[in-house]
Amino acid sequence: MPEQRAQCRLLEKTLALRVYEVRAGRMKRDSDELTNPCTAIVGMAYPGPGQYALASYGRQTMSINDTSAEPPKAPKQARRIRSHGEVRVDEFAWLRNRDDPRVIAHLEAENRYTAAIMAHTSTLRERLYNEFVRRIREDDESVPVYIEPYWYYTRTRAGSEYPVFCRRRGSPAPQGAEEIILDANQLAAGHEYFALESVQVSPDHRYLAYSEDLDGSERYALRIRDLHSGQTLDAVTAQTSGAVAWANDSRTLIYVLLDLARRPYRVMRHRLGEERSADIEVLREEDAAYFASVGKTKDQRYLLVNLASNITSEVHLLDADDPDARLVCFRQRERGIEYAIEHRGNEYFVMTNRRAINFQLLRVPASRLGDEASWQTLVAHRARVKLEDFELFERHLALLSREDGVCRVWVCDLATSRWTAVPFDEPLYAVDFGDNPTFKADRLRLAYSSLVTPPRVYDYDMAGGRLHLLKEREIPSGYDPVEYRSERLWAGSTDGAQVPISIVRHRDTPLDGSAPCLLYGYGSYGICTEPEFSSNRISLLDRGFVYAIAHVRGGGELGEHWKNAGKLLQKPNSVTDFIAWAQALIDARYTRAARLAVLGESAGGLLVGAAVNGRPDLFRAAVAEMPFVDVLNTMEDPSLPLTVIEYDEWGDPAQRRYYAAIRSYAPYENIRAQRYPDMLVIAGWNDSRVQYWEPAKWVARLRDRAAGGLFLLKTDLEAGHDGACGRYRTLLELAYALSFVLSRLRINE
Repeated sequence: MPEQRAQCRLLEKTLALRVYEVRAGRMKRDSDELTNPCTAIVGMAYPGPGQYALASYGRQTMSINDTSAEPPKAPKQARRIRSHGEVRVDEFAWLRNRDDPRVIAHLEAENRYTAAIMAHTSTLRERLYNEFVRRIREDDESVPVYIEPYWYYTRTRAGSEYPVFCRRRGSPAPQGAEEIILDANQLAAGHEYFALESVQVSPDHRYLAYSEDLDGSERYALRIRDLHSGQTLDAVTAQTSGAVAWANDSRTLIYVLLDLARRPYRVMRHRLGEERSADIEVLREEDAAYFASVGKTKDQRYLLVNLASNITSEVHLLDADDPDARLVCFRQRERGIEYAIEHRGNEYFVMTNRRAINFQLLRVPASRLGDEASWQTLVAHRARVKLEDFELFERHLALLSREDGVCRVWVCDLATSRWTAVPFDEPLYAVDFGDNPTFKADRLRLAYSSLVTPPRVYDYDMAGGRLHLLKEREIPSGYDPVEYRSERLWAGSTDGAQVPISIVRHRDTPLDGSAPCLLYGYGSYGICTEPEFSSNRISLLDRGFVYAIAHVRGGGELGEHWKNAGKLLQKPNSVTDFIAWAQALIDARYTRAARLAVLGESAGGLLVGAAVNGRPDLFRAAVAEMPFVDVLNTMEDPSLPLTVIEYDEWGDPAQRRYYAAIRSYAPYENIRAQRYPDMLVIAGWNDSRVQYWEPAKWVARLRDRAAGGLFLLKTDLEAGHDGACGRYRTLLELAYALSFVLSRLRINE
């Protein structure tokens, strides 16, 4: 989930779009992850355990026993689009009009049809849901994080959707007096949708800033709570990105306003006790290709204003002791150059791709900022190793790098320049930095899991070189990792490129072609789909499934070259890689076409849509959640949120070569008169990233043009891009999607 840690991850934290996209999929992540106070959470209210008599579809709730089974037929209303000498007809463009009553009527009709077709899975859904719940410890507590003089943590209560944010003074021991600083369940009460972002305690620990979204649009209201009185102040503003950073006086903060296209573009300064009208503009970003975000160096010396496109970044610094001071630009933007900074004493540490496509780490004297020739190389560029992130402390630096698709952690003693590798036993795993807010700390918090190992929280003693296990997630219903097998395999794509895949299965699952398989893919923005654990996935593995993650080009698993080989004019490589791995799984007898289902979300939905257009014979079923399938029409409309910033990922179709490339793979444009796999498509009415009409138009055209296949559209009329949130509602949504997969593969027990 997106985190408000130090602003040092180039691909996931300095660019708001990538923060949004990195959710990576509920199918892989557990919904029971606990969140520390310096980490953002996302949630949404929904029924608790056992409340499964009805299926909810936003504004309309209907019985899952509805027996109507005629698919809705969307009216055609031709809209002609002229581009580069070609005339395209979009017969379902009218679905873009939110004010047309026919649109809501059509979406509700689709929901009724989907409910009717899915009615026979109700028992299976309930069984899956109960399995998911039994695998989470409903009353749980996160590992505390120390921010002197308090230990901060979150806990969950059985039956409650959201975490409770707490702290204890002086000691993390349970016998210490607990102070509840924020109960997200109380904030969510009475709301169909609720998301919480940027929970930030002021430096003096008196005030708590948090941002809430009540409709899924990702337009957050920023609020401040006085932890001494327990009173919550009125919203500072209701149109923010959610990000916030405190100055050291604990009375001043900076936040980011959204423009009409929901782009974070204007950084504002607010003082407690003053009216919003008195807020001062700190910076305004006029270029629609850039998003603004805010943060703070770990040593508390500077507030950071980050401006980033998909390929370029620029960082401005503001003295955290003097928030009235002027911003200072660290290094002016240069197209294609990304960088992120941290501060320590009289020097900066800079991770950048300048003359280093896979990034390098530099050590820069504060007195020599303008003399780049004198900047010292701490970690040089390596062709096969991508620098992902770093954490800077007073005496140490921790580095996260990726080699052959697997992350590794290194720690440097800054006094001696000696590097030490943090050891892990498994060859295939996922590791990331946990919450490390304290600059003077000698312990590094790490989050670890693998396809077969439940999530663990470690502290690594950077001075002593020892790894300490603090917690492993409990699976109350029972789990033995010895029962499961994971592996990393490689297969050749159509052009000979070797593409990795991560696979997990039960040890007794036969490899004779009879096993069902769920294949997941994403492959955009350089985002890596990690080989991490999911307790929910056990429901598939114990039913004999092979679960596979195709690490196609466009993702970042093999570095920046891998990302660049699956974007812009090379985007078709992502699709051919995905198809190649589907064929390879069949050829290697992990499964067969009649037992193979695929899943993709957002840009991964584009991947699925293009794959089923190209080779529908390989797949029996497909699930596409908030799928970016109307790529060409969306990229031709710069008034939509995100379009302009997306030109660096997909290309600007105003240029003929990019138009032709997008036209060649866009799922909506390439539907053919062929039989398609059965498909469940999920949309969100308030989705600002993939507008609801993309999946709605796609399903309408599939029904009109395909020569066979079942097409179901489920639109949550109260949610956005992240779909259902909150522990139990997320599990209900997952049970719904998996019940579709199981039913189409004829697995009903």
